[in-house]
Amino acid sequence: MSIFVKRKIRDRQALQPSAEREFKRQFFGLLLVIMTWSLAMGWLLALATNAQSATPTAEIGTVDVVPAQYQLGQELYLENCSRCHIAIPPAVLPTQTWKNILQDSQHYGAQLQPLVDPPRILVWKYLSTFSRVQLDDEETPYRLNNSRYFKALHPGVKLPRPVQIGSCVSCHPSANDYNFRRLTSQEAEGQMR
Repeated sequence: MSIFVKRKIRDRQALQPSAEREFKRQFFGLLLVIMTWSLAMGWLLALATNAQSATPTAEIGTVDVVPAQYQLGQELYLENCSRCHIAIPPAVLPTQTWKNILQDSQHYGAQLQPLVDPPRILVWKYLSTFSRVQLDDEETPYRLNNSRYFKALHPGVKLPRPVQIGSCVSCHPSANDYNFRRLTSQEAEGQMR
């Protein structure tokens, strides 16, 4: 072998470890950039999602935060039902009760003009989404004091007999505004015990 070939082989062998080192350095550099970018994106995403949950509940008002696709149904529900009485949150009664109420023109002894489509469909989507499931052995409740959910939300509270929707204001001063989160000071103290 000529000296020239031997030198070329020797130079190539000398360059090989440095090329491997350069490749490793570039690989770890790229890995560091990807990890930094991922952490930054995760941090920004966490900030964005926490901004919504940072809204104080006193400002939310209603029992459930309603997604945009159900807000028109909620507005129509409130517009129609709160003309005569305080509109109650859908979860207080099971879905079957709401279905029967929407289909019946006799509403607790009063003759009502039933809702027609499309407002009826929008109200139904809102009510069926936010109402609760009725148990198999449970009778369909039409009164608040017969609702197991209402009873569960009011443990130890002495309720007037019969419970009337207008009596909600005695404990929930903002009930007329569909805000059942705000309680009177006596009720709030009782909740903390």
